[in-house]
Amino acid sequence: MDIRIIKSPSPGTIDILLRRKGSAKDQIPDNLDAIGLVQGRMIEMVVAADIAEKAVGVTVEDIKGSCPQNMILLAIFGDTASVESALTQIKEEVEGGSKYL
Repeated sequence: MDIRIIKSPSPGTIDILLRRKGSAKDQIPDNLDAIGLVQGRMIEMVVAADIAEKAVGVTVEDIKGSCPQNMILLAIFGDTASVESALTQIKEEVEGGSKYL
C-alpha cells in the first residue's frame, strides 16, 4: 500500500482529481487544504476508507483510472491536520495488521 499527502494542492492537481473522482465533478469536497492519496488492493482500500471516515471529518473519494494491476486509488480531502490524522490511522490499522485484517 502506498500513502502520500499533498499539502496546499495546486489548482491543476485539484482539477485532475475532481475529473477522476467517483462522484460528480461539480460535487467539490468542503475543504481542500490537503489531499491524502492511498493506493492498494481493493480490500485494503475499502478498509482504509472506513478508517478515514470514522477517524476524522474528511471526505473520501475513489479515483477512477486504468491500472493493469487492479490497484485502487483513494483521495482523502480535508484540512491538513485531519488528513494527516486519517493517514496515520490507516497506516497503524491496515499496515499494522489490526482487527481489520
